[in-house]
Amino acid sequence: MEIEKTNRMNALFEFYSTLLTEKQMNYIELYYADDYSLGEIAEEYDVSRQAVYDNIKRTERILEDYERKLSLYSNYIVRGQIIDEIREKYKDDSYLQTKLDEIQEIDED
Repeated sequence: MEIEKTNRMNALFEFYSTLLTEKQMNYIELYYADDYSLGEIAEEYDVSRQAVYDNIKRTERILEDYERKLSLYSNYIVRGQIIDEIREKYKDDSYLQTKLDEIQEIDED
């Protein structure tokens, strides 16, 4: 499993997990976050390896579709880059730095 795809799926999961079914959440979390194999997930849920594979692939498409429509993750990345640029340019402005901290805290919640 390539690391970039794993990181992206984990990030998309963070943003959109509440929109998934419980089974989709469990499979994706076990596969991407906990590094379970398809066989291990299948054994855990007493289903076929193919059923797990199909569910994970379908859920990946769902997560990518949510991101295409809502752009929460990409907006988060861009916002972080802009905040970093502002921090660097105005590093001596304590008021602005405090407000940037507040913005980042909102994103972290």
